[in-house]
Amino acid sequence: MKAITYSAYGTSDSLQLVDVAPPKVGPGEVLVRVKAAGVNPVDWKISAGYIDPIMEVRFPVIPGWDVSGVVEAIGPDTFDYAVGDEVFGYLRKDWVQSGTYAELVSAPVRTLARKPRELTFEQAAGIPLAGLTAYQSLTRVGLKAGESVLIHSAAGGTGSLGVQIAVALGLRVIGTAGAHNHDYLRSLGAEPVLYGEGFADRVRALAPEGVDAALDFYGDDVIATLQSLVKERHRVASIADYNAAAQGAHQLWVRPDTADLTFLGELADAGKLTVNVEHALPLAEAAKAWELSASGRTRGKIVLTV
Repeated sequence: MKAITYSAYGTSDSLQLVDVAPPKVGPGEVLVRVKAAGVNPVDWKISAGYIDPIMEVRFPVIPGWDVSGVVEAIGPDTFDYAVGDEVFGYLRKDWVQSGTYAELVSAPVRTLARKPRELTFEQAAGIPLAGLTAYQSLTRVGLKAGESVLIHSAAGGTGSLGVQIAVALGLRVIGTAGAHNHDYLRSLGAEPVLYGEGFADRVRALAPEGVDAALDFYGDDVIATLQSLVKERHRVASIADYNAAAQGAHQLWVRPDTADLTFLGELADAGKLTVNVEHALPLAEAAKAWELSASGRTRGKIVLTV
């Protein structure tokens, strides 16, 4: 089968499209014929060696954790899916090696759910990591209907899904973004504020009493500022600041979860969650996809079609 691989830590220049052996399919796994693979910043950050202190990386690596596709074979004692089922998932395994930038991937059933009927394969591939990150961040800070949340970096892949999920959960959403994305955030149901210097004052103008919780999807040392904007300091979560816990905030690392994925799929089928796929590139252009991701200028998601 065709797959994108790299054999040492490096940049997008190290990616190669090569022929590799199809993966084995063990107990509790299915073989998925990949239709689309989501591209996330963590993919190129792993390649740069950023994750080496906390996760084992075995070369050569096929990158990618997000997938949508069709079940092609079933592993021993696996009864959750049948051949032909359409699925999507966040295929993070115990070590980094056999990812989703490939024609075929073996997937533990605990990482999968049934693909939303109302979304294309490309849209579905854009949900798992970003959607789970957003949803699990919202639940980590204990948000419930009627409360308010500030989402820092609300127009990106994770932020735009987070806005929609929060709105679907009955939350008031304030989101930071560049001025060119403000109409986009309004279309998703958020109240936009300009990020950058003075953004805290702009948030206070919208919520003088403070917001109930805040989510940091960008980083840039904003934990203390977000804590000054929430009613209770501990109701701040970050996916981007690795010192968040030391500052009294939640440091979130997203987990595969079939129930959570199923919930997101149900939101999509109910018309409450959609995915803006800004770039859909062929598998052979994975390097270009990484460059677009690393630019930080993409609104919505980048996916590879297979």
